[in-house]
Amino acid sequence: MNEKIAVLMGGRSLEREVSLRSGERVFAALQELGYRALALDVTPDLVETLRREKPDAVYIALHGKFGEDGTVQESLEFLGIPYTGPGVVASSLAWDKSLSKRLFAEAGIPTPGWVTFTKDAFKEMGAATALDLVPAAVGGLPLVVKPTKQGSALGLTKVDSAAGLADALLGALSFGDAAIVEKWVDGVEIAVSVLDGPDGPEVLPPVEMVAKSGLFDFSAMYTAGETEYFCPARLEPPVEAEVRALAARCHTLLGCRDVSRCDMVVDEKGRPFVLEVNTSPGMTEVSLLPMAAQAAGVTFPQLVDRLVRAAHGRRQ
Repeated sequence: MNEKIAVLMGGRSLEREVSLRSGERVFAALQELGYRALALDVTPDLVETLRREKPDAVYIALHGKFGEDGTVQESLEFLGIPYTGPGVVASSLAWDKSLSKRLFAEAGIPTPGWVTFTKDAFKEMGAATALDLVPAAVGGLPLVVKPTKQGSALGLTKVDSAAGLADALLGALSFGDAAIVEKWVDGVEIAVSVLDGPDGPEVLPPVEMVAKSGLFDFSAMYTAGETEYFCPARLEPPVEAEVRALAARCHTLLGCRDVSRCDMVVDEKGRPFVLEVNTSPGMTEVSLLPMAAQAAGVTFPQLVDRLVRAAHGRRQ
């Protein structure tokens, strides 16, 4: 094969190092597959470089702001270069956890109770005076506080008492302009990846994550030995069928294409709750999408090839 595939990685988001790991692994797989692979760190020269190199397609291995929020997707649409993963609208919807949770709730997809606070609500409207109402509004303590627009669980804090809410919000708002306060659900954390297939969404085996700290945050994700993984997840067959169906519904609801990963928690009664959808899943050695694909009999190079072919197939 002679297609030139540019791999976009790095950038300036807080997930730069993870993105570089994903991108380097994808780049190596593309070379192994026989593509003309081009590794590109995202710099202010990116558009000029893409115009000069004229790749046949782009593999987006970016994580975090500018890579998952529709920004790079919008630029690639403008340049007329096909790319892997969901488009501008789906990326934007999934990136905003508050907005996507509203869509889940309206569609009858179970998601933990939540409220959203913006920096402007605190500065201009005195929202801090109503923090005492939050526990009752979302269904009681404990809570989890996280930025509305961030990945890899950055800025995430578990809050066990109302007294800790203000500080947790300040921490989350340091990562962006808005934060979610969500009901904490005790249970099994799982990630369910979805690939587009010829007959619709193809759901891969769910992955169960058990963090030694009890919190699957950035450190638990990327520190060796901090998390134990089970794939397929240890779920009863009816529960597994339900989480698979929910992942497919979320993929379709947000308008995703090629790939998505739906993060959920299954409570002690076997009830699943959708937390968020990721439109640019990690591709590192410890990432959940490749782990699920491997369990389904899809090797890493085969996974990369499948995503690249889907993008290249959209070339006009």
